[in-house]
Amino acid sequence: MEKYKEIERSIIVRFRKEIWRLFTKAVRDYELIKEGDKVAVCISGGKDSFLLAKCIEELKKHGKVAFEVKYIVMNPGYNEENKNKIIENAKLLNLDIEMFDSDIFDSVYSLNEGSPCYLCARMRRGCLYSYAKKIGCNKIALGHHFDDVIETTLLSIIYGGEIKGMMPKLHSDNFSGMELIRPLYLIREKDIKAWAKYNGLEFLNCACRFTEKNTLENNENSKRLEIKKLIESFEKESKFIPFNIFRATENVSLDTMRSYKSKGKKHNFLDDYDK
Repeated sequence: MEKYKEIERSIIVRFRKEIWRLFTKAVRDYELIKEGDKVAVCISGGKDSFLLAKCIEELKKHGKVAFEVKYIVMNPGYNEENKNKIIENAKLLNLDIEMFDSDIFDSVYSLNEGSPCYLCARMRRGCLYSYAKKIGCNKIALGHHFDDVIETTLLSIIYGGEIKGMMPKLHSDNFSGMELIRPLYLIREKDIKAWAKYNGLEFLNCACRFTEKNTLENNENSKRLEIKKLIESFEKESKFIPFNIFRATENVSLDTMRSYKSKGKKHNFLDDYDK
């Protein structure tokens, strides 16, 4: 059996419970892919986006909903080694990718404003939306997983002073008719790592120029890494804590909140307190 077929089989068989069932549950429960959709799967070169691509490929082959898919890779300025690694992995996984260039790394790096991750992510997403729309897609699929969701929730509380989640899908504010979906929403990162290890796969981590310049400093000062370690410590105490964090954003009791925001408007508990 060819290597890519073994990898595909591992998703359906070996990791059926940890990956395939949760992937299809997210697609079904959150209505992520509908009849006639044309989905641009955005591959960054990491384990998450490559797994996402293979899962969506399997869904297209064996699912009941007819949709189209494109596998796109934005080259924001990778060095040749990283660029070639992405191409080699795409060939290994039998994925027909479309790669297009941008100058995001040059633009962000020239600003020299500490860690530029937030700005880079926003610019990358804009480029992905733009290219996907140009090739006729109405959705982009990103590889955010369960741990990204709960880390974002805690980051917003601890460092942002707000309770803010990461949605499984959302409409684009700047690209009319475009939607972002996150089909790996229910899948744990440890299971994605286990899938990659089981198949002997090696993917890129963060491959930006800032990380190349100062990997140690970037990792040591990363607030997300700090939150990741915090959640790991919680999970050692109780395996239920990560899932409780996840469920908390589904069980918000507005009657106990002093204020909340909805569609950009802030509501205060005093507005209706005496009614």
